[in-house]
Amino acid sequence: MDEIVINGGEILNGRILISGAKNAALPALAAAIMAPGVTALTNIPDVKDVRVMSELLTQLGAEIDRVTDTFRVNASDITSFEAPYNLVRTMRASVLLLGPLLSRLGKARVSLPGGCAIGNRPIDIHLKAFSKMGAEVELRHGMIDIRADKLTGGILVLDFPTVTGTENIMMAAVKADDVTEIHNAAMEPEIVNLADMLNSMGAEIEGAGTDRIVVHPVKSLNACEHRIIPDRIEAGTFAAAAAITAGCIQICNVIPGHLTSLLSKLDQAGVSIAVEKDRILVQGVPGPKAVDIQTAVYPGYPTDLQAQFMALMCLADGESVITETIFENRFMHVAELIRMGADITIRGRAAIVRGVDNLLGSEVMATDLRASASLVLAGLAAQGRTRVLRVYHLDRGYENLVGKMQSMGADIQRIPGRKP
Repeated sequence: MDEIVINGGEILNGRILISGAKNAALPALAAAIMAPGVTALTNIPDVKDVRVMSELLTQLGAEIDRVTDTFRVNASDITSFEAPYNLVRTMRASVLLLGPLLSRLGKARVSLPGGCAIGNRPIDIHLKAFSKMGAEVELRHGMIDIRADKLTGGILVLDFPTVTGTENIMMAAVKADDVTEIHNAAMEPEIVNLADMLNSMGAEIEGAGTDRIVVHPVKSLNACEHRIIPDRIEAGTFAAAAAITAGCIQICNVIPGHLTSLLSKLDQAGVSIAVEKDRILVQGVPGPKAVDIQTAVYPGYPTDLQAQFMALMCLADGESVITETIFENRFMHVAELIRMGADITIRGRAAIVRGVDNLLGSEVMATDLRASASLVLAGLAAQGRTRVLRVYHLDRGYENLVGKMQSMGADIQRIPGRKP
């Protein structure tokens, strides 16, 4: 199994180009099967989750041609409505195929996704909405089986503003019998990006980016061309890298408005931030100030940047409180940071972080995608050598993270594991 080895202490400086957003690419790929013809998607990141979704689409009958960051998805002949467990178990976002398959074929069979290291991610909100729209929903033998000759619109009030739930319902509703209103909808930029794509395909969706989305029914959809937005989480990770190494990084191909909550917290910590149209200049300082954060649904502080900010707070001047409100088990990186010399105490859903003078290079184990990133950041700032194990988590959501870090002066390399 591969590992990442970091010799800490290097100050990162340079310019980095942010890839397309994984969390926008996945629903866009799923939506591509909703209309016959060839849909072209650009700015698709080369990450494992995208490769899994591509394989799922291929099994459904789509033909995919990729040239650099452009995917051409030919969905003229979707022959299957089933997403098998052997692929779904590797990526929970596979449930995003439920809405498109219902819209295109009137039926969908998707394996229940496996467990999640960072906590429970129930899909009951998706299924409750489909049922209210007139679909027959059955769970048996680990499969979700949904059928609907015709979906009926209506007012759907979500128990929680789930991102994938909002996306799934939005896709299923485009050809329903009546207008669909989604209340308490998720407001993330990835929702807006998907709505823009669906509208380019002929849908009529209003309100994306607010907590009330209205989907007016249309009779048919057509293939389209669509560009994926930049990855705000990758951009935030590199902003944290500049801050934790007291470096200076120009982050390009980014939408600064998507990172307002993080930039505000970095500013409070004493990090210098300069924002331009599509780029952010981040200048770190030695001994940043301690700052509290509490994760929240967008536009609040993103849970996907909690672990990275915690790594920075490990070296801050003072005590910070980091409260996780989205997932119940997203502090697994804490034990690994403590191995590196961090002073952290967990109290329920809060982590009290007392800044220390130095972190020490250690052997640590990644437990999930964003925890992996936090350990890499800690290793960049630590004294000595850090070995990060189980780095396959990083492959799910970061495109060439090691290469990008190397380009800015980090002493970091990926060591291939031994083949069995």
